[in-house]
Amino acid sequence: MPTPNHLIVHGAASVAHHLPSRHPLKPHRADDAVRLLLTAGMAGAGAAVVREPQPASDEDLKRVHDETYVSVAERLSRAPEDPTYLEPTSRDAVAHGFSPSGDNPPYREMAAVARHACGGVIQAARHVLDHTSAIAFVPSAGANHHAMRTRASGFGVYNDAAVAIAAIRSTGARVAYVDLDVHHGDGVEAAFATDPGTLTVSLHESTRYLFPGLPAGLADHIGTGNGAGFAVNVPLSPYTNDAAWLAAFESVVPPLLMAFQADLIIVQCGADGYHADPLAHLLLSEFAYISAASRLRELSGGRLVMIGGGGYDADATSRIWAAMFATATGVNVPREWVTNNAPTLDDRAAARVTAENNATVATVQGLVFPRHGLSVPGATDRRQPVRGARTGSGQPPT
Repeated sequence: MPTPNHLIVHGAASVAHHLPSRHPLKPHRADDAVRLLLTAGMAGAGAAVVREPQPASDEDLKRVHDETYVSVAERLSRAPEDPTYLEPTSRDAVAHGFSPSGDNPPYREMAAVARHACGGVIQAARHVLDHTSAIAFVPSAGANHHAMRTRASGFGVYNDAAVAIAAIRSTGARVAYVDLDVHHGDGVEAAFATDPGTLTVSLHESTRYLFPGLPAGLADHIGTGNGAGFAVNVPLSPYTNDAAWLAAFESVVPPLLMAFQADLIIVQCGADGYHADPLAHLLLSEFAYISAASRLRELSGGRLVMIGGGGYDADATSRIWAAMFATATGVNVPREWVTNNAPTLDDRAAARVTAENNATVATVQGLVFPRHGLSVPGATDRRQPVRGARTGSGQPPT
């Protein structure tokens, strides 16, 4: 069983109760993941501690989001009888990415839920940084990774990962963020694209085929200015399976994390690369996510912040998140949480996917590795992890 120094930050305040039922995002996924852990004895008395999230402050939010945007989101979340209520169809609402029929429909507790998700990740990060907790998990966070400074996007309102990273960066600590979601982590990347003290790595299905669309998330998008080389994108071919996904992960993530030497690692555990997910086209099973969690546990020295993310097969998502947390805390995953029954491709299609992904990995390594003091592996040896020197000033952005 996990020791009590592991933490789960979760509670009703960070779960949406009035998001329209037709929306693809199902907030109960986080509740279900925690329930699985509680039932298995991995959380609660004598195991990982479960704590309620605290809301992020205005100061926390405004490190990442524009003040006017925060005001719009808050007003959209109020009761219609409130004199400051903003109509969802108003010009201000639409200009900031909200729409009753779009990806980001306003609902009653929207801003409060997003604040608690942000605050929950800040709590988790601080607990891991000060060694109060080893592994910390915030399942209701992560799906906000598309939210931008001045607009909602892709189901995201307040970008909880970015808000937490900015809070930690304000102390001077270096942060590495690894985004496993099938969709490119564009909002987090945008927030830190010029910051050499924040490493963002996103493994995602190519935006040629999936939200947020081109030109986001291409392999040659590596950050700008002082942050060049600290934004890393690994766009993968549709129908990438476990073996191909893990090969790309192993070729890029371990060497960069070892070179960067972050004070804190945050992993976004989007499970929408699962083969039965209705919003994407990868062919992953639980095995890929469990393997990534195990590797990140090793790379982080057992000190890791895990947050939720995408995942629109709700049952699979809750099982994957619970299994990833169990793995990260060194506990065996119950057999009933794992099916590992992803479909397979014929040899010709598999060869095409492999070739496309190998070319992507080679591009990433060629553009990014030298900036971190890493050697670029040869074409036949791309999976070899290479240790390198710490780079970048490590100072927080001004």
